[in-house]
Parts: sequence; C-alpha cells; structure tokens
Amino acid sequence: MRALADRLLALLAALALSPLAALTALAVALGMGRPLLFRQQRAGLGGRPFQLLKFRTMRPPRPGADPLADDQARTPALGAFLRRTRLDELPQLLNVIRGEMAIVGPRPLLPDTLAALGERGLRRGSVRPGLTGWAQTHGGPRLTEADKIALDLWYIDNRSLLLDLRILVLTLSVILFGDRPDRAAADIAHARTADRRS
Repeated sequence: MRALADRLLALLAALALSPLAALTALAVALGMGRPLLFRQQRAGLGGRPFQLLKFRTMRPPRPGADPLADDQARTPALGAFLRRTRLDELPQLLNVIRGEMAIVGPRPLLPDTLAALGERGLRRGSVRPGLTGWAQTHGGPRLTEADKIALDLWYIDNRSLLLDLRILVLTLSVILFGDRPDRAAADIAHARTADRRS
C-alpha cells in the first residue's frame, strides 16, 4: 500500500513539475551539453540493483585527465545550483514511479558500499531508498558517512507517516536555506545504534 501511494504521488508530482523539469533539462543542455542525465547503478530494496537517474551536474573529465579528478573542479556553477536546490534529482521521480525508490527513505547507496556495511547494510536495505530522508534533512553532504548511516538506521527503526511528513517539511527548509548539520540528532542516532548492538 505504501509503495502504491508513493508511485501515485510521484506520478502526480512528475506531471506538476514537468515544466520545471523541462527548464532544468534545457539549462543542462545549454550549460553542459549532452548527455542530460547521469545514470548509475545503486542498491534498492533488499540490495537489488537499479539504475538511478539524475540531471547531470558535472562536466566529463578532459581527454587525458584523471577521471577521478576533484568533483568540485568539474562542477560548474549551474551544477552546484542544481545540487543545492535538489533540482538534479527530479528524474528520480521516474525511479519512484517504477517502484525502485520511495518518496522518503535512506538515499540509495552503491551496491558495493551497501554490501560493505554488513549487518547494518542489510537493515538499511530492508526499505526502499528515498528521494529524501532523515540524514538528508539533518546535514546531508555535510555529515560524515558514519553519521549518515546512523541517522538512516534511526529512521528505519522509527519510521511512520508522521515522521515522513516531517521529513518532507524539513526537505523544503533544506532547499530554501541549505544543509545544516544537526549534531544532536546524529548523536541520538549513534546511541540508539549502539544500544541495538548491545
């Protein structure tokens, strides 16, 4: 039932936001060229792989350059803007419509990254990854990887409709005001994770 509701909401959102998505695609085409989309295999429910979709925010490495060059050097102002406003993630509504992702949940990890987490990876893979989540609304890219995992696991242990609605409201705040790490929430999540292990 939850997955069906997510798919219907994503379909409605995709229709409503299609003009914004078209403008974003045009900006990417004019500012960075083709391809418009970034595609990468990520781990979904139960660790099953799927192809994540995003608008491209980075220029490809120059011929002969190190392909692992600093992301910041390859990210133009347009790409940084798309990331900050989360506009780059609009194509992931298609991932939700296809049932590969949820509206709210832990952000999808690379399959190898999820597998390396062991038991924590199994727990994290017990729900569909989401467009936005508890970790993303409490610091996102400004958190350590350990903080993100702890916050994701806290969400899985406490998820509810009310918590999901709270995360959606917090997501709007992040889009408007930027990422603000919440040390207190991360500390609580770490403590709950430690309690579960003991």
